[in-house]
Amino acid sequence: MLYFILIIVILVIIYVLALYNSFIKLDNKVEEAFSTMDVYLKKRWELIPNLAEVVKGYSKHEKETLTKIIDLRNKTYDDLSNNEKIKKNEVLSNGLNKFIVLAENYPDLKASSNYKDLSDKLTKVNDDIANSRKYYNGCVRIYNNKVEMFPNNIFAKLFGYKSKLMFEASNEEKKNINVKL
Repeated sequence: MLYFILIIVILVIIYVLALYNSFIKLDNKVEEAFSTMDVYLKKRWELIPNLAEVVKGYSKHEKETLTKIIDLRNKTYDDLSNNEKIKKNEVLSNGLNKFIVLAENYPDLKASSNYKDLSDKLTKVNDDIANSRKYYNGCVRIYNNKVEMFPNNIFAKLFGYKSKLMFEASNEEKKNINVKL
């Protein structure tokens, strides 16, 4: 009977150690996925002032949209937590969508080589963000499943692991942008 109890205790210890290591492995994978996405988010963050400067000359009376985007962007990116970066970039994406629609109203602006170059860079960065967001969300889904499913959730709480935020499209991003030519 003592051997039976000892074997069960050893199996439980092995399970807990393996589970703990899997939490670490998945947490590291989520961090790596966020770091990849973070590079593209920061690129977009850095593109915004240049794009705003080009548009300012063409749309002086559209200050509200520009001001919102610039004010949001003026926060120091590196000082934000991962969750804050996700939330701020969701708001930033909404502002950029309005920004693109605003630019469509100015044919001279669309013809500007500076605007075209910056717009192309922004499109490329947004594509990179979309791809890295898919990978990040996949990693978070696997991690969250591990942390939230029974009996792992009991040990996750004991070890201090909590669910992570997905980087989801906001309601504004889900809507079609109406561009009138």
